[in-house]
Amino acid sequence: MLNPLTAPGQVIFVGAGPGSIDHLTMGACRALTQAEVVIHDRLVGPEILDLIPPQALRIEAGKEGFGPSTPQETINALIVDHAASGRRVVRLKSGDSGIFGRLDEEIEALDAAGLGWRIVPGLTTAAAAAAAIGQGLTKRGRNAALRIVTGHDMAGYAEQDWRGLARVGEVAAIYMGKKSARFIQGRLMMHGADPETPATVIENVSRADERIFAATLATLPEAVAGLSGPAIVLYGLAPRRAAAALPLLKEATA
Repeated sequence: MLNPLTAPGQVIFVGAGPGSIDHLTMGACRALTQAEVVIHDRLVGPEILDLIPPQALRIEAGKEGFGPSTPQETINALIVDHAASGRRVVRLKSGDSGIFGRLDEEIEALDAAGLGWRIVPGLTTAAAAAAAIGQGLTKRGRNAALRIVTGHDMAGYAEQDWRGLARVGEVAAIYMGKKSARFIQGRLMMHGADPETPATVIENVSRADERIFAATLATLPEAVAGLSGPAIVLYGLAPRRAAAALPLLKEATA
């Protein structure tokens, strides 16, 4: 039986985690070091890319919300073409491939071409972000559920269950929420959310230039203004050491 991590003509979908090489799984590391072609996202950290063998073909296929992006059809074709040539292909995505990573679209393209694939899960950004602020994503007596939502989708700003999110004690990890921050704020307040609800922003999660901004729903748009790196919003959670993060917020809003 062929090993799916080394068999030619296979595609391995690998979650690279939020950026730090410390968050890469052993399975992801093995897949990368044995790859012949790596098609990677824009946000994968340089330390992780350094694990790719020098003889392997490296292709950046980045996407940016409301910005320049490689069309999904082009990415699908790249994956299929290189796998069909008999090469070991790694499709490397930041975070976890199954969370806002268009994983299903790429799998469907491989299935249509009759090509094999495997998924190596990665640490999603929400988990690393919560660890960075010293919080659990769930807590007894506070929230019995966690929502993972996106700030925008293919149609633009993404609509959510705003009434549910506005309830006291709700916690949500909001991906790709920088440019939709004012929209999110407006929708939540329209449905009765307390303006003083914590809404912590973490930029460049787990990287050397990580920054934490202790904000509230009322100050969320100001907290994300001017940020250049990828950021996640943890709605309903405040850093345990909020005082240390407040100067950063003041810098961002000055």
